[in-house]
Amino acid sequence: MSQDRRRARRDPAGEEPAGLSDYASRVLDVAEAIPPGQVMSYGDIAEYLGEGGPRQVGRVMALWGGGVAWWRVIHSDGSLLAGAERAALARYRQEGTPMRLGSDGHPSRVDMRRARWSGRD
Repeated sequence: MSQDRRRARRDPAGEEPAGLSDYASRVLDVAEAIPPGQVMSYGDIAEYLGEGGPRQVGRVMALWGGGVAWWRVIHSDGSLLAGAERAALARYRQEGTPMRLGSDGHPSRVDMRRARWSGRD
């Protein structure tokens, strides 16, 4: 686990948040390892870890994902996280993440065929 992420997850007193389990720590480690320009779905991370499911990974990301590259963990259909679309799109542009265009010609979702990371690179 990186020092920056450890610091980001600590509360003002320098303590790890209550309830941060080994599973949550492993989810965050995988999220942190996803290379720029690539993504994994919530289910991909659960499958990679061999434990939990998309909802469990989503819960971890909702509670503690702010200290890692949260925009690289997305829905399996490539759709953007509701409420964070603008921030995520800015990151995707910056990193060169492959996108699919909507009917209006603007990026509407991540191209999962091209952007999905297997965790083995």
